[in-house]
Amino acid sequence: MKYELVVGLEVHCQLNTVSKAFCGCSAQFGKHANTNVCPVCLALPGALPVLNRRVVEDAVKLGLATGCSIASHSVLARKNYFYPDLPKGYQISQFEEPICSEGNLHIDVGEGRKDIRLIRIHIEEDAGKSIHDIGEETYIDLNRSGVPLLEIVSYPDIRTSKEASAYLQKLRQIVKYLGISDGNMEEGSLRCDANVSLRPEGATEYGTRTEIKNMNSFKNVEKAIEYEAERHREILDNGGVIIQETRLWDADKGETRSMRGKEFAHDYRYFPDPDLVPVLVDQEMIERVRHELPEFPEVRALRFAEEYAIPVYDAGVLTVEREVADYFEETVRISGDAKASSNWVMGEVMRTLKEKYLDIVEFSILPERLGGLVRLIGEGAISNTIAKQVFEIMMSEQATAAEIVEREGLAQVSDTGAIETVVQEILDANPGQLAAYRGGKTKLLGFFVGQCMSRMKGKANPQMVNELLLKRLDG
Repeated sequence: MKYELVVGLEVHCQLNTVSKAFCGCSAQFGKHANTNVCPVCLALPGALPVLNRRVVEDAVKLGLATGCSIASHSVLARKNYFYPDLPKGYQISQFEEPICSEGNLHIDVGEGRKDIRLIRIHIEEDAGKSIHDIGEETYIDLNRSGVPLLEIVSYPDIRTSKEASAYLQKLRQIVKYLGISDGNMEEGSLRCDANVSLRPEGATEYGTRTEIKNMNSFKNVEKAIEYEAERHREILDNGGVIIQETRLWDADKGETRSMRGKEFAHDYRYFPDPDLVPVLVDQEMIERVRHELPEFPEVRALRFAEEYAIPVYDAGVLTVEREVADYFEETVRISGDAKASSNWVMGEVMRTLKEKYLDIVEFSILPERLGGLVRLIGEGAISNTIAKQVFEIMMSEQATAAEIVEREGLAQVSDTGAIETVVQEILDANPGQLAAYRGGKTKLLGFFVGQCMSRMKGKANPQMVNELLLKRLDG
């Protein structure tokens, strides 16, 4: 029997606020265990939570960015369950009245645009962390307890593992563009649970679903969904029944394994938190937040292609990350040459970032300095070959391109007499190649250009070298 894969994703996005969701403790990642804690996040008697306003604003930002309806009145609720890393015995979340609902996020996996509908986006606090890899004991770190999250829940509109990965990457791009999260899956800033089921092709009823947890990369999301779909298929083809449960993805073994029975909403006994007042969002806040929204990737890419007259492909690459797009625009402002700036950012800059595992914000060559380098090329002061040498020097010091060119004596030679002398020397030294060229092997022009540029250590004006060579070769 043929089956259709049905997937819905629940994504927890950790916000990059300075303090936690309901207290003033630092939300910074990587501190010593149990140092970012206070009576509120430790749930000591008498400690009362106070909602962080920035969390509400970030929720509204993401809601507007994904076309959600923003609730003027929403309620924070207690989600009750018992686990060692949950000191209160409940988690502050939202249930019946979320702050954002009914949005959509569009993706493209090479088959055209597809909209994935969102059920809701709601505010939640994180739990602590259980540590199992120190000896035989389990330890609890509550630094993460109370760190603000947004949970984004999709409808089961996803039909392939590629779509799931594309959805997650798109969501990561949006939260990074908004500046509300770093979207780092490896550090847990973006965590994804996948609800997976199969149904016979053409059926409208959903099959029994299983939930997969512990996927910390886009590739693992794809692999886990594919594995689970195949596991369902084998069970159904053999006349078995799918058990609704939560399963853990084991990346080392490439398989899912049973973790616990899947909970239902009523298992958590949600009820409004009596210590917290309702969240009220007025139109003034919505409009203020809307005004703060950035220019999003698709719109920015279209603008780049039109305003800077660069290929659509280039514009798409340059706008994947907001910081790279900002870097490119500042480079263009200094250099005055959009296409050359695009080539340098997509070429040397991105190559260096990849090789050194850097983000653009960590890159030592600021856009003002790269723009100065590109401008020197455009002015004919240096060749592209020399520019690459200058670029390497700029990586290790803060001097401008112009300062390095002057100091190292790298200025381009455009003296006709000097170039003519070298051209004649190269022709005299290679009579065999000269005869072959004049006999019809015109591709040897590249050989002669290379010899001249090598003799002049890359400093000769390439256009003049070509012109003077052709004059002598065809003369």
